[in-house]
Amino acid sequence: MIILLLIQNAMANEDNEDHVSANEQGLMCYCQEHCPNTEHNNTCFVRPGGWCFKSIQTGEEGVHHNEPIVTLGCLPPEEDGGLMLCKAKKHDIPRTMKCCNDRPFCNIYLNTTLPPTTTTSIPGGIPHGSSEPHMLHQIVLLFSVTVFAAAFILILTFFYLRYKKRVFRRRFDLETREEDESFIGPGETLTELLEKSQTSGSGSGLPLLVQRTIAKQVQLIRCVGKGKFGEVWKARWRGENVAVKIYQNTEEDSWFRETEIYQTVLMRHENIMRFVAADIRGTGTYTQLYLITEYHEYGSLYNFLRTNVLHSSVAVRLAFSAASGLTHLHTEICGMKGKPAIAHRDITSANILVRHDGQCVIGDLALAARYFSDTDEIDLPPSKRLGTRRYLAPEILDETMATNSFEAYKLVDIYAFGLVLWEIARRCVTKAFLIGIVEECWLPYYDCVPSDPSFEDMRRVVAFERKRPSIPNRWCGDEVLSSIAKIISECWHPNPAARLTSLRVKKSLAKLQNTDHHKV
Repeated sequence: MIILLLIQNAMANEDNEDHVSANEQGLMCYCQEHCPNTEHNNTCFVRPGGWCFKSIQTGEEGVHHNEPIVTLGCLPPEEDGGLMLCKAKKHDIPRTMKCCNDRPFCNIYLNTTLPPTTTTSIPGGIPHGSSEPHMLHQIVLLFSVTVFAAAFILILTFFYLRYKKRVFRRRFDLETREEDESFIGPGETLTELLEKSQTSGSGSGLPLLVQRTIAKQVQLIRCVGKGKFGEVWKARWRGENVAVKIYQNTEEDSWFRETEIYQTVLMRHENIMRFVAADIRGTGTYTQLYLITEYHEYGSLYNFLRTNVLHSSVAVRLAFSAASGLTHLHTEICGMKGKPAIAHRDITSANILVRHDGQCVIGDLALAARYFSDTDEIDLPPSKRLGTRRYLAPEILDETMATNSFEAYKLVDIYAFGLVLWEIARRCVTKAFLIGIVEECWLPYYDCVPSDPSFEDMRRVVAFERKRPSIPNRWCGDEVLSSIAKIISECWHPNPAARLTSLRVKKSLAKLQNTDHHKV
């Protein structure tokens, strides 16, 4: 109340004195937080030329406060530096200060607010000192690095694919050669070309010029099977049927491996799938890897057994021809045109095909292992895959196989071949029951494991429980089936060393085939 009365009296005096300038007689100001020690009524007096002021700031002496500090008081005349404080623009602590001297206590009516946290701007309207320019810089930098990395990866991918294609051509020697042109007659059929390959001693399929271009000439007809590595198609080339195995892009090592095995010198054998060509077909967006072989209309042995009941002579022919192919793989042939010993490592009824004359041929050599006796080296494929789980030998399942011995790999084939013989014998009628009952075409261990068994399923049944497919009682009364049953039991013996060799199996089946009762 006292303050208001003083203000009103001062204003009345100002009016009564005809508005004499207060600055010429001295000036009364309101003071707060800045009062002289001798004043106790929130007023202060300045000499003529002085100023009343009001300021607001966020702290003092370099320390920021939670609440702003409002100060009112008197400033000395200009010659004492008072006005300089009003004109000051830079402060260590954000501060706003206003001055007046037009009337007593004029600083009460001054409107002071804190200045903005920043006063300078950069293009784009982002305040100087804000964190946003730094974030924008980081975003632009990250985007630039990402675009550069993506472009770099695309360039590397492009050159890598070109490099891989050149490597493929170089590894398989599929570059065009002038001398190959004389090997190809304009009207020669597939059979004629393959026969020339056989008689020339190479046995490695079609001439190289044809292999280089065959993928563009083959006409795919229909898909006849799918496997772990890709698809198998029936196709036409030069008026004849061929089988085209199309590998997935991720399986280039398997494609190379199988082609390499087929092209091994003297791999030609009537009971080994006859290799035609290997080629690479680029579609613009991805690469297809072709492996082309002869086509067999009857398909796999498994499919053949599903739809046919066998006379004993047919069953023996199938078994003997398959054993002959396996023996050729397992046998090392020395000399300039020889071949190393080869273990198939994935013998199944699905990987054995049936020819039109009732004989079998062994195919699918992607997992095959080779043995070079001169260096005592076992050449395994890059893939760490095992064979088909249902046909894995017990020593693989319980991990006791001697992987440093090539004989161990051959004995794994023998175990699996015993299961294939079991599948053949189940579909064979006995002599006493030519119109009798035969067993259904089932896969080995159909009654012990699921349709798609795991490694653990097979280990439990085969290695730990030592189970084997059951031998039907009716086989005991037939000379052929009882002999096959004896061979089977010796093939799948739990002790690998006790199993027969492929040559021994072949000779035993040859003896059955040459009996008077089972001549072809």
